[in-house]
Amino acid sequence: MKKRALISVFDKTGLLVFARFLETQGYEILSTGGTFRYLQESGLRPLEIAELTQFPEILEGRVKSLHPVIHAGILAKRKNKDHMHTLSEHHIAPVDMVVVNLYPFFEKANENLPFHGKLEFIDIGGPTMLRAAAKNFSDVLVITDIADYQIVQDELSQKKEFSSDLRKKLAGKVFNLTAAYDAAVSQWLLQENFPVFINASYKKRFDLRYGENPHQKAAYYTSTTGSGAFCDFEQIQGKELSFNNLRDMDAAWKLMSEFSDPAACALKHATPCGVALGKDISKAYQKAYACDPISIFGGIIAVNRPLDKAAAELMKDIFLEIILAPEFSAEALKILKIKKNLRLIRIKTPISDKLEYFKTDGGILVQERDEHFFTDYTVVTKAKPTVDQIKALCFAQRVVKHVKSNAIVVARSTQALGIAGGQTNRIWASSQAIGRALEKSSENLVLASDAFFPFRDVIDQAASKGITAFIQPGGSLRDADSIAACDAYGLPMIMSGMRHFKH
Repeated sequence: MKKRALISVFDKTGLLVFARFLETQGYEILSTGGTFRYLQESGLRPLEIAELTQFPEILEGRVKSLHPVIHAGILAKRKNKDHMHTLSEHHIAPVDMVVVNLYPFFEKANENLPFHGKLEFIDIGGPTMLRAAAKNFSDVLVITDIADYQIVQDELSQKKEFSSDLRKKLAGKVFNLTAAYDAAVSQWLLQENFPVFINASYKKRFDLRYGENPHQKAAYYTSTTGSGAFCDFEQIQGKELSFNNLRDMDAAWKLMSEFSDPAACALKHATPCGVALGKDISKAYQKAYACDPISIFGGIIAVNRPLDKAAAELMKDIFLEIILAPEFSAEALKILKIKKNLRLIRIKTPISDKLEYFKTDGGILVQERDEHFFTDYTVVTKAKPTVDQIKALCFAQRVVKHVKSNAIVVARSTQALGIAGGQTNRIWASSQAIGRALEKSSENLVLASDAFFPFRDVIDQAASKGITAFIQPGGSLRDADSIAACDAYGLPMIMSGMRHFKH
């Protein structure tokens, strides 16, 4: 009996060569709609599904393959006598291969289409045929990935049959695809941050050399429906990206998204080691570098303006892993290309994620991203901050959002001079941040904290070292102690009412 392959694809890349091969191997091709016409016009001899089912395509093509003749031919177990008797009784021929790829909902979800336009790109018949064939994979070979055409062709040419391992793998790829496809549709329709079920829809972009350490395997996936900064970034030059590189890039770009003025940050191990604003990128970079010229070695730089010749000249003489920018001038590229291992990353898209996910062993935490910043504040001390102090405090508070708790940032104007975080108590973090800042300057320093001061000890310590103003969210049972300490020293403190823990 002649074998039968059902082919119905939206993306016809590579199809003609594969379909012609199947014909040479004695397969009868069953098809429908645009795929049928494409194969027929290309000189093949497909059989149209409507001719087989004796039922026409209806509802503008919405119903064409959803028919018992098709699905019985796919789902019948060849070794089950009752199944095969039923096929014979109803004059149904088995389907031995199903080749289907889906309507491009992933792509269309991001296009500027009306709601009902996107709705029409939700594939129904395709997933139904794929899932049926995948369930019956021991008898039906199922292909949904164009990259598998050659693998199938090679195996059929060499062995004249398909191994159970290949059948099982291709079936698994079907459910992997349809799960992601359904997840994308679900997310688009629900538009909920915290639905009953979390449906992930991500596609592997590339394998990584390793994870956080060389003994850990890793890969990078991007959202099938999202348009975030790290869905479409472009690597212009340099070595392959690592797991740690991508985490650092994400942290750096989120920090850069805090500022509209020209800004630069230096980052190491997902922690800022220098942040500053400037009249241009080269000035911002110089100030960021000055915060911690030791830790920046082997770190990454991110800027929120095109990288020009002046900035490139400053960066070329230090060992950096990565430079991120929205654009690179031709002169900057010429200067930096001599450092062949230096990764240059063009970021095309602003930060857009609204949620963050953190895996636990057996669970997952989901939260809204900390994209907020206070719009009002309260001066809680007798001394009132100056306009310049307010500007410096607001800058420092934007930086402190991106430092691991307990986090303290000491700044002068719009330049961070001391950054400390990840400490188990706030006094240690403040001691480190103040100490680092004093190595550069002792004038006009302000201090920002990601959370309240549980005791007045930070105020006492900071005041003794020359800190001139404070910002914190407030909310401690001992807020009055910190306020009294500031009043005793004649220093201003403002409370933002917004905590920024980053664990």
